[in-house]
Amino acid sequence: MAAAARLLPLLLLPLGWVRPGACTDPPGGGWLAGTVPEEPRCTVERADASLTYSLFLQRFAFSRPVILGGVTDNSAFRALCTREKLLAAFGPLPVRLSTANTYSYRKVDVLFQEYVEHLLKPQDPARLGSALRAPSLPHPGHQPRLQLWDRSTTPPLPPGSGSGVPFHWHGPGFSEVIFGRKRWFLYPPDRTPHFHPNESTLAWLQHTYPTLPPAQRPLECTLRPGEVLYFPDRWWHATLNLDTSVFISTFLG
Repeated sequence: MAAAARLLPLLLLPLGWVRPGACTDPPGGGWLAGTVPEEPRCTVERADASLTYSLFLQRFAFSRPVILGGVTDNSAFRALCTREKLLAAFGPLPVRLSTANTYSYRKVDVLFQEYVEHLLKPQDPARLGSALRAPSLPHPGHQPRLQLWDRSTTPPLPPGSGSGVPFHWHGPGFSEVIFGRKRWFLYPPDRTPHFHPNESTLAWLQHTYPTLPPAQRPLECTLRPGEVLYFPDRWWHATLNLDTSVFISTFLG
């Protein structure tokens, strides 16, 4: 059982990053902190590295989300994702910006440095939602597909405070926060959330969320650096970046 207890953290180490000798990241990686409020309570179950693979399959893989803490060491990857390091590595390269809504047609090409230094601002609640798209466990019947930030963006674009992805669903997946805080809202497949497909998550939080009776509110929690969220197949979910966030996600196709 001792070997089984160590299985989960080993499986969750993404991309084979090697630990550096020391970490001297600036606070928050040099990215801007936001003012979007956190939820008053977390309603998603939490687990730590003592969670075995067999127990993960039994309790969470097919039935409910879980936040995993203390199961990864992404210190090397984290050191590469500071504002300074990403600007140095990708500053002169072009990136493509688009909204994260259902009807998203307009796309804009800019240099990564221009995006970070001039366009990376808090989300306007009145505008379309924006999002810029993590370790994985073996999941029966699904193949892992790694995505960094946005489906079509290279290099990675750290999304600003108040940005996020409106409610949608797909196959199961994992998401880990590297810098910043990321708030999640989740509904099971049989409970379609009430939302407008072209409304940002921030606007939904401000206008729709307060009108929901307690029984109709989603599962929700805020992920902080080093925490990993797993969500099962076809679970509705929306995200809201409370700060400028750096995160990686694995979607199981």
